[in-house]
Amino acid sequence: MDGARLSEIIVREWTDPTTQDLGATVEEFLTRLGGPTWVFLTGEDPSRTRAVTTLLHGNEPSGVRAIFQWLRSGIRPRVNLACFIGAVDAAMAPPGFACRQLPDSRDLNRCFRMPFEGCEGRLAAGVLDRLRVIGPEALVDFHNTSGRSPAYGVTTCLGDPQKALTALVSDHLIVTDLRLGTLMEATEDDFPTITAECGGAGEVRSDQTAMTALKSYATAESLWDEPQRYAHVTTFHHPIRVSLEAGKQVAYGPAAVPGVDLTLRADADHFNFGILNQGEVLGWVRDSSPGAVVARDAKGRDRTLELFAVDAGRLVVAQASRIMMMTTNPQIAMSDCLFYCLPVSSSD
Repeated sequence: MDGARLSEIIVREWTDPTTQDLGATVEEFLTRLGGPTWVFLTGEDPSRTRAVTTLLHGNEPSGVRAIFQWLRSGIRPRVNLACFIGAVDAAMAPPGFACRQLPDSRDLNRCFRMPFEGCEGRLAAGVLDRLRVIGPEALVDFHNTSGRSPAYGVTTCLGDPQKALTALVSDHLIVTDLRLGTLMEATEDDFPTITAECGGAGEVRSDQTAMTALKSYATAESLWDEPQRYAHVTTFHHPIRVSLEAGKQVAYGPAAVPGVDLTLRADADHFNFGILNQGEVLGWVRDSSPGAVVARDAKGRDRTLELFAVDAGRLVVAQASRIMMMTTNPQIAMSDCLFYCLPVSSSD
């Protein structure tokens, strides 16, 4: 293993590691990596390469667990695999796979756009530079949701390649026009890319989904030559991001938490990919308006009052909507967003 210094961050490279090199557990594997690392695997056809990224968030382990299992299997991929493993330090912070990012660090998957400032910005720029030199056939960025959820794909550029990649993990594909600084946004014009949300972090099913997807991705002769494989993929367009208003607090529970601006139901992540009808209760607000939440679309328009209302202190859905990416982690809810919402009337 050798390393190249990228500003304050050392990015390591490891080519064709043996099973003895890896360690006995994924935690030992991460310890041996020591930080952000590219793992390169030589394929049966070395003229082609596919890329995988994972652990851009330290609390989303399914992708790195799949890579570790694949490496331990000793199976050679059909084509070269270039695997980037990102937030290793955050993943290793006690108690393990619990920290999205280290304290005082930025969310790496919000740094893949100009001006690429700070350690995370420079790391993101280096990842993009390397991907463009590699020129892969495709990129799959493995993630987990922070709440319970079925698996799904996310893309910013819809086409058959994105549907084919999504079919590796799910039959649901979200097409978003929101721009947050994610890796997926930065590479959409270079090669087919999806974010593969494998399901809730820490769920065995999510790890199995990631491993099955990685195996299919690594061993397929072609990713694109079986249209029937992705014909069933259903697309959902233009989700609206629902965030906590600046300076507000959120909690989760079976009833309103005294003194907290917004209390969402403790089982709110059960709503993921389900449809809530008009008047169904999401939680409770301290004020008489839904001002603790703000819903904005990709154009920056405030859609809050179209989507939500307050009824006797309860936050309710103002029109039938599909809920996606709901978290029940208050830290993530405050630092990132609460969930995404898609009115049923606009989902076709």
